[in-house]
Amino acid sequence: MKRIFLFLATNIAIMVVLGITVHVLGLNQFMAGNQLNLTMLLGFSAVLGFGGSFISLLMSKTIAKWSTGAKVIETPRNSQEQWLVQTVESLARRAGIPTPEVAIYDGEPNAFATGPSKSNSLVAVSTGLLNSMSREEAEAVLAHEVAHVANGDMVTLTLIQGVVNTFVFFIARVVGFVVDQALRKDDEESSGTGMGYFITVIVMEITLGLLASIIVMYFSRKREFRADSGAAKLMGSPRPMVSALQRLGGLQAGALPSQMAASGISGKGGMMALFSSHPPIEERIVALSQTR
Repeated sequence: MKRIFLFLATNIAIMVVLGITVHVLGLNQFMAGNQLNLTMLLGFSAVLGFGGSFISLLMSKTIAKWSTGAKVIETPRNSQEQWLVQTVESLARRAGIPTPEVAIYDGEPNAFATGPSKSNSLVAVSTGLLNSMSREEAEAVLAHEVAHVANGDMVTLTLIQGVVNTFVFFIARVVGFVVDQALRKDDEESSGTGMGYFITVIVMEITLGLLASIIVMYFSRKREFRADSGAAKLMGSPRPMVSALQRLGGLQAGALPSQMAASGISGKGGMMALFSSHPPIEERIVALSQTR
């Protein structure tokens, strides 16, 4: 219930902010009478497309902490937390990035990295993962997450999401305008938009949104291979990461909130592989085994 509330509240707040922004900039006036201003529509689409993605990115650490209950380790309380902090610090030095905040949360095996930049990031791991893996395997998982930060994967995926969102909003409204005009071609006195426009925009946004998700998830799967490879380099060998993936393959990975699913160490494949943020573990192991 808490996750659902946070998800709805966050998205409503973002839409309110973006709605005010396009109104203040006058970009919501892209349609005047029976004319469509494509330049203004593109600006409107870009604000909605990139705005939502970047606001979510800026809020990503806060949302992650709220939704998972992750607690940042300020002062280690035990040997496990001490090891966790020291390991992330060591990996960050090897990767040449500032040390991310380190957090731990109660839950089934999983881990994630998030944050708006390399210098403002968070690496979190579940108690389930720490308790079910050897220290070397857990370190490999942490190396994978640190590699995500070093590769700038959060920003890259946000940019890709922003681009596809922009095209979804833009194309949906252009098609909606064309369909609406075609339906009302015999009514020359009418102006503005009719139900044909609104219905078409909704249908097109749903359809194009699904296609856009396929594109975004394709790039998400690619970045997982890169993070696995990055972990192998940080560990000095692919063997620990292979072992960690093999261990994950035999565990029930803990679910992350939907807006953070692409940040986890593993995800679901199967029939919905095109919409999966992570490649099958078997493919990742094969790719790692070819790493030198």
